[in-house]
Amino acid sequence: MTDVLVLRALGMGDLLVSVPALRGLRRAFPRARLTLAAPAGLRPLAALTGAVDDVLPTTGLGDLRWPGPPPEVAVNLHGSGPQSIDDLLTTRPARLLTHAHPVHPTLAGPAWRRDVHEAERWCELLGYHGIRADRYDLAIAKPDVVSPAPGAVVVHPGAAYGSRRWPADRFAAVARALAAEGRQVVVTGSAGEAELARAVATGAGLGEEAVLAGRTSVLEFAALVAGASLVICGDTGAGHLATAYGTPSVLLFGPVTPAQWGPPPGTGGRHAVLWRGSFADPFADEPDPGLLRITPADVLAACPDRTVSARRPRAAAASAS
Repeated sequence: MTDVLVLRALGMGDLLVSVPALRGLRRAFPRARLTLAAPAGLRPLAALTGAVDDVLPTTGLGDLRWPGPPPEVAVNLHGSGPQSIDDLLTTRPARLLTHAHPVHPTLAGPAWRRDVHEAERWCELLGYHGIRADRYDLAIAKPDVVSPAPGAVVVHPGAAYGSRRWPADRFAAVARALAAEGRQVVVTGSAGEAELARAVATGAGLGEEAVLAGRTSVLEFAALVAGASLVICGDTGAGHLATAYGTPSVLLFGPVTPAQWGPPPGTGGRHAVLWRGSFADPFADEPDPGLLRITPADVLAACPDRTVSARRPRAAAASAS
C-alpha cells in the first residue's frame, strides 16, 4: 500500500484550515494510507475530516519519527522550511511536496507567500504539484457524541498567545448581557484555561455549571460547537470549528488579519468578523492594540438574533450612568 505522510504538527485551528489540502490529497491518492504527523490529541478531530487514516503523534519540529519504510509521498503542510523540510527528508520519501527554500535548491516548489489565506496557501502548494484542492472545502463531520450544552452560546476566551486574547472582563460583559436575555451561556477552554474561564463566568454572574473548560474531550467540544447557537471567540481553534460546522460566530481578530486566518467569503453572513486593522507581533504576551479597540458593545452588536428590545434598554442605561 502506498504511504502518504503529511506533516502538520500544530494545533486545532491549524489542522482545520488544512482540511481542503488533506481532502485534495485523499482524492489524488484514494488507495493510499494517509498518515498525518500531528499532536496525538488531534486524532479524533483528524478522523472527522474523512481524509486521514492515522495520526503519527508529533509534537512539533524535530519530533517526527516515521516507523515504516520510506513513504511514497511526503507533504509539508507545516511551514516554509527549512526545519520542516529537514524533518520530512529523514523519512527518505520517494517524492516530497513542499515550498521552495534556498537551503534545499534541488527541491521544486512554489515560493512562500505571506499575503495569502492559510487554507489557500496549502491548496496552491498542491496545485503547483498537480493536485487539485478546493480552499472552501472546510466542513467536517459531526462527532457521534452528545453535546454537553445543546443550543448554548459558547464563549471561548482563551487563545494560544497573549496578543490574541481579548480581556476576560470584556468577555464577561458580553456573556452577562446575553445571559440576561435568557440565553444559556457556557465558557470553554482547555484545562490550562480553566481559571480564565471561571473568571469570565464569575464576572458574568454565571454558576460553576457554566464552566466547561477542561471538562470536555475533543469530540465533546466539537459536538458542543456543532450544536451551539453562537460561538464568541478570538482567533482560535473554536472559531475554525464554528466555520467547519457553519455555526454562527462572532470572531475577534488581532493582530493577525482575518484575510489570512478568518472564515472564507461567501459564508452567508454566519460569521461576523471584527478586526481593527492593527499589525503587531502575533506571538506577544500582551493583547494586540487593535484587538483592544474592539468593545463589548461591538461584539453584542454583531451577535445575530438579538432583538431591538433587548438592545435598547442597555443603551438607555449606559447613557443614564
